[in-house]
Amino acid sequence: MTWQIGGKTLNSRLFIGSALYPSPAIMQEAITASGSEVVTVSLRRQNPAQQAGESFWDFLKSTGLHILPNTAGCHSAKEAITTAQMAREIFGTHWVKLEVIGDDYNLQPDPFELLQATQELISQGFEVFPYCTDDLVLCQKLVEAGCSILMPWGSPIGTGQGLLNPYALKTIRERLPNTQLLVDAGLGLPSHACQAMEMGFDGVLLNSAVALSQDPVKMARAFADAVAAGHAASQSGAMPPRDIAQPSSPVVGQPFWHQVVDK
Repeated sequence: MTWQIGGKTLNSRLFIGSALYPSPAIMQEAITASGSEVVTVSLRRQNPAQQAGESFWDFLKSTGLHILPNTAGCHSAKEAITTAQMAREIFGTHWVKLEVIGDDYNLQPDPFELLQATQELISQGFEVFPYCTDDLVLCQKLVEAGCSILMPWGSPIGTGQGLLNPYALKTIRERLPNTQLLVDAGLGLPSHACQAMEMGFDGVLLNSAVALSQDPVKMARAFADAVAAGHAASQSGAMPPRDIAQPSSPVVGQPFWHQVVDK
């Protein structure tokens, strides 16, 4: 089932990264296997004319994938704004995954610099996908600044620990019903992605879990299936949990047996 985000119509709810793969060829196979239509690219860490090679850019162009440039590696609002402006010129898109890192140990976003950069980029016509923590107040401030999309983390980038604070994520989902939410960072298993989708999130973004697996192509397929299953479950209306067991087959009266008597 198609859906819309940032003015674009998509089929897949899985966004995928383009870093850390063993080779450009495996990256291309994995992205194709994932069914993802949105690929994140870091301008600061990947030069279009070098590193990944021209084949990578030719691949992106040939598939028609949507590019979501990110400002990975930026530590201030000023730095992130400049990087976003450069990315818009290079990739020809007003989309930007906004990252402003505040701590180099756990790569936690700086909420103050992030909000400042968000306000400025929105004023410049960008569709900002802010990478943020699962802090409700920060998320509310970002929405007030003009964001229609938020990307709270499940856990710190690259840890693979999954959803460390389901309560916080559920609260954000419930309190911001009209905002599109994608869980970004920390997902290590397809079950983590499925859990996020079951909670009603609109999508997930991941990279390390696929790129660093023993078989990125198979793992990409697994995540695609998990995201689809989780979304279908969230749309189906799950049964409420119960404290008392209840048989699945109805019981009418008591069982009885006929005694056969030999004559």
